[in-house]
Amino acid sequence: MNANLLQTPIAYLKGVGPNRADTLRSELGIATYQDLLNLFPNRYIDKTRYYKITELQRSNADVQIVGKIINIKTVEQKKGKRLVATFLDETGKMELVWFRGQKWIRENLKLNIPYVIFGRCNWFNGAFSMPHPEMELLTEHQQGVKVHMQPVYPSTEKLGNKGITNRVISKLIQQLFAETNGRFSESLSPTHLQELKLLPKHEAMFNIHFPKSSELLTKAQFRLKFEELFYIQMQLITKKLLRKQKIKGYNFDLVGTLFNDFYANYLPFELTGAQKRVIKEIRADLGSNAQMNRLLQGDVGSGKTIVAVMIMLLAIDNGFQACLMAPTEILANQHYQGIQELLKKTGIQCALLTGSVKQSARRPIHENLENGRLQILIGTHALLEDKVQFKNLGLAIVDEQHRFGVAQRSKLWHKNEIPPHVLVMTATPIPRTLAMSLYGDLDISVIDELPPGRKPIKTVHRFDSNRLKVFRFIRDEIKKGRQIYVVYPLIQESEALDYKDLMDGYESIARDFPAPDFQISIVHGKMKPADKDYEMERFVKGETHIMVATTVIEVGVNIPNASVMIIESAERFGLSQLHQLRGRVGRGADQSFCILMTSYKLSAEAKTRLETMVATNDGFEIAEVDLRLRGPGDIMGTQQSGILNMKIADLVKDNDILQTARHYAIKILKEDPSLERPENLIVRHVYAQLTKHKNIWNYIS
Repeated sequence: MNANLLQTPIAYLKGVGPNRADTLRSELGIATYQDLLNLFPNRYIDKTRYYKITELQRSNADVQIVGKIINIKTVEQKKGKRLVATFLDETGKMELVWFRGQKWIRENLKLNIPYVIFGRCNWFNGAFSMPHPEMELLTEHQQGVKVHMQPVYPSTEKLGNKGITNRVISKLIQQLFAETNGRFSESLSPTHLQELKLLPKHEAMFNIHFPKSSELLTKAQFRLKFEELFYIQMQLITKKLLRKQKIKGYNFDLVGTLFNDFYANYLPFELTGAQKRVIKEIRADLGSNAQMNRLLQGDVGSGKTIVAVMIMLLAIDNGFQACLMAPTEILANQHYQGIQELLKKTGIQCALLTGSVKQSARRPIHENLENGRLQILIGTHALLEDKVQFKNLGLAIVDEQHRFGVAQRSKLWHKNEIPPHVLVMTATPIPRTLAMSLYGDLDISVIDELPPGRKPIKTVHRFDSNRLKVFRFIRDEIKKGRQIYVVYPLIQESEALDYKDLMDGYESIARDFPAPDFQISIVHGKMKPADKDYEMERFVKGETHIMVATTVIEVGVNIPNASVMIIESAERFGLSQLHQLRGRVGRGADQSFCILMTSYKLSAEAKTRLETMVATNDGFEIAEVDLRLRGPGDIMGTQQSGILNMKIADLVKDNDILQTARHYAIKILKEDPSLERPENLIVRHVYAQLTKHKNIWNYIS
């Protein structure tokens, strides 16, 4: 059908008009026929059965009944009035009740004429009643589109108040099908339809809104989910292939003296198999004449930094500079200190640039960057300033990249005529489904084993009533010469409350662990940076035994001697945050412990989080559970919500469909990169529309 018809403003659809059009646009983002067509139901109600009043059960279920209204009355109540109608069929009678919109209902209801009513029944004072039923004259019901599984559409309070009920939306979609004759252009190739036995487009669209059976509904859902995920994957993979063809990268073909010397003489430990594999994958990228764009995932403590250092040495061996950008000063500082320590005997020039570096210290950094004496620059957003100019930046490493916006990152790439190779590192394991959708245009490497000699952290869950036992355990660990973290939540909305919790906790620990035998550090967001650094420094040097802190220590602090992490009110933390905090211990060779303290009052979700933490140390397993609990949007934050704001597919539940869609996208682009074969012309046309509109569902019908 003519795609232009679907771009008609929604106000022109019979039954909408300007006022309803404004409400639909502001509440559901529906501006055109197309948008309404792609408003997919959240769930479905089975309407295959008609009940008799005597068959009703006190089950609170939705039911459908045919009968007549024989009278209507207004009943006074404590607050306001209610409208009550007596409804009967051949087996008995019940009440229909309205608390809102009574004037309109009283004026429009017809007595002694058959209606089909639908709603949830209540049992009250020995009789059934149905509040605010959906109602339709039996004659209209028999003429309408036969819907056995009634769709339930997304709604808002404002839509309900304006009278745009589920039934109204369903009627509008019926009207849209009537005006378009339900004919929608096919958007997948004949190969897809045959091999996957997919419903044709027009059948899928009809059965998603008006399913003729649950079997056809399942087929319609599969078809439309596949289509959405297929075109997202087409977009990501095309982007990746285009970048590899078009964006030339520096060719690092030399594995030189610095790399070999460091590997042979200064490597502090034997690399794991996973680290060696990842370095090999990165080296292959660097020698391919195309710009590298790779995501390096590795759990807390898996040894990503040493990989970064060795890749930087490759860049320097080939005559280029390298930089590493971290999201916070604490993390940038730690990277700088760690890398300085590793490279101190190699003679490589390294500098740190953050917001707190004084102007006088910046000048020599800028000069040495431009003349090429400075080979490695580590820093925060300060690296993006226009004044920061490299002589020849060949490699940019970004740590925890989801904390940086796209515009910020592209500033770094444009410091050179030819963009540098890019390695993005994250210690937040990303579930495979999310990685394929968010980072499908990047190559992905995973460090999936911990360095040898690291013992898995033992995690236990304890209730507040066990606190004395926990304190006894802390004393024993301190006697062995170990250090302890005690972390309290920090949630913006209740900062005052959190501060009180922290101070109360600090006081009770100070009572149980009195000076001079025990020394305690405290760190929280209200302290001056200098005081915070002083307390951190004391703990790092081993001058204090216990660090009482808020989540400021979540990233970046590496203290091998700290063997116990106690997380207070652990139920208030998300899974990934609990996992990140746990990763602060277990850095040395001693057995480490993580103790999750909670009250007895726990939600089902909190219990799942705590059970997961106790059961596994595997960050990827934890990320999968987190994805199931929170959904993709929450995990990646608003920056990534564009691609996650899907109309019908669900990255958690539709993992298998995503894998299939990705397989077909790779296959089609491998066999026919320009989409010129006759069977792929449909895909080519649809894909061209997609890249024009930037939104798959704007054109997909």
